Amino acid sequence: MENKAVVISDRIAIGISSCCMGCPVRYNAKGFDLLKGLGREKGDFKWCPVCPECMAGLGVPRDPIHITGGDGTMVWSGEAEVKNRRGARVTEEVKDGADDCIRALKRAGAVAYVYMDGSPTCGVYRTSLKDQKRGNPPGVFGALLLENGFFLIPAADIQSPIKWWDWRRRLMAFYWLKNLQIENKDQLYSAWHKLKFLSQEIDEPWAREMGRKLAAMGKETEGEFIEAFKNELLDLLRRPSNLRRIKNSLWKNYSYYRKAKGKSVEAINSPEFKRNVTAVAKELLLMERTSFEEDLLFGSSPVIYREKRRMKVNTSEVEPAK
Repeated sequence: MENKAVVISDRIAIGISSCCMGCPVRYNAKGFDLLKGLGREKGDFKWCPVCPECMAGLGVPRDPIHITGGDGTMVWSGEAEVKNRRGARVTEEVKDGADDCIRALKRAGAVAYVYMDGSPTCGVYRTSLKDQKRGNPPGVFGALLLENGFFLIPAADIQSPIKWWDWRRRLMAFYWLKNLQIENKDQLYSAWHKLKFLSQEIDEPWAREMGRKLAAMGKETEGEFIEAFKNELLDLLRRPSNLRRIKNSLWKNYSYYRKAKGKSVEAINSPEFKRNVTAVAKELLLMERTSFEEDLLFGSSPVIYREKRRMKVNTSEVEPAK
């Protein structure tokens, strides 16, 4: 079992609320270019901007809308409605717009979505402005995103280097695992070997329990167990880590690197060393790149993206184009 990174060469398709990509489509004809800070890394993904309220035909600018009588899930069941500021019902229009956006994302092959919380349509965990209490999440479109199992990234986290690094590395692992065909125990072991360290960082008790279950898996329950194990691991990869766990994980991987390669990497600091989150993000990227170049698995970021034309070394696994 090779101890190298998994390399994917496909650009992952990510849906995104159009207003987060700079499109002036909000109710007040404004937008935010939240991807600008990604720099060249923006080109590593295929972005698919959609706006349910525009697809609903509500226009720009427009009266702001809100959900009454429940949340976005209840709008789909007919228990709640969507109204604009004048009190006019726009429920069916918004549902049609959300449906159109989901279909567009599926046509694009998107597995992830960058959502704007605070929106009655795209919001997932908040559907109103921070200083308002009106509205219950998820939003109308947010309910469809949850129902269809998208890997959901809050738009605000893209502007944080450390939070974006965390979302990106988990998205890479999520995409690889979701498309990986696992038919037997040996293949499951191989996948778990790649993702075990990351899983332990996110939720160590869960990872250790699942490791014990995997070791005890019998032949008669193999197929059923594999499917359940994969689904639980995909759900785990949707969950963010935190700065403390990330710094500890970086140090553990760096210690392993020094032992395996017999050398150090300048600018990698211990968890106790005081530095800001931007500095930590730079160390993570350095460790990620150095491990790849040295053919060593960086357990904190086990799946990485590299363009085919820029591949300079052989890797253990390259995900074929879909």
